[in-house]
Amino acid sequence: MHLPKIKKIFESLQLKVDDNFLPIVLKNLTFSIDEKKILSRLNLSIKSSLITVIMGPNGAGKSILLKLINGILEPSSGAILWNGNKITSDLKRKQALIFQKPILLRRSVISNLDFIEGLTGKSYNFIKDDLLSLVGLLDQKKQPAKLLSLGEQQRLSLVRSLLLKPSLILLDEPTANLDPATTNIIENIIVTSKQFGIKIIFVTHNILQAKRLADEVVFIDNGELVEHSNADNFFSKPKSKIVKNYLEGKL
Repeated sequence: MHLPKIKKIFESLQLKVDDNFLPIVLKNLTFSIDEKKILSRLNLSIKSSLITVIMGPNGAGKSILLKLINGILEPSSGAILWNGNKITSDLKRKQALIFQKPILLRRSVISNLDFIEGLTGKSYNFIKDDLLSLVGLLDQKKQPAKLLSLGEQQRLSLVRSLLLKPSLILLDEPTANLDPATTNIIENIIVTSKQFGIKIIFVTHNILQAKRLADEVVFIDNGELVEHSNADNFFSKPKSKIVKNYLEGKL
């Protein structure tokens, strides 16, 4: 998948990205389920408008953290501040969350894109076929979305999110268990999103992928922040033994 083709599509969407919501600040953020702490007193400031990768072992609380940032979940205590303010309905409309198992409408592939037109009141007929072609789904546009493979669902979910013209995209392991070709498509869309000023925060267990894409890395373990640094330092000079063991495949 050639980046120039993706850039042309992004230009056609006429994205107007607003990063005035930065920094995203977590203050003593705690989240519990049935008295079990999932996240414990996280303090973190995400200032960069580039790509932030969240890493950590299974069960560390990474997916929960994404949902808290998105506003789907409410913290048990503490707060998330967006440039000093609490999340607003307007800010929620400016972000997209893509789950590891995408949530799609029980309609055709093209109807999943049509749905965004109903939300935004704008017509995207000029670009929908190009978007589906970009992710190899044009020939399946009339097929029920539920019949797509997991990789195809991920691709549809990602291009559907672009029609929202988001300023922030949150992705939960967007390429887990996907083939190399699908992974390449999704990574190229992520890179292009960054180039157009869209803030990206995504969870991955794939160390090589994080090395390719991350500008900064947030590492959590057992619901606690262990390390937050730029990607070069994180991978070459980890500060904690936990991160060192994780990168060496011992954790």
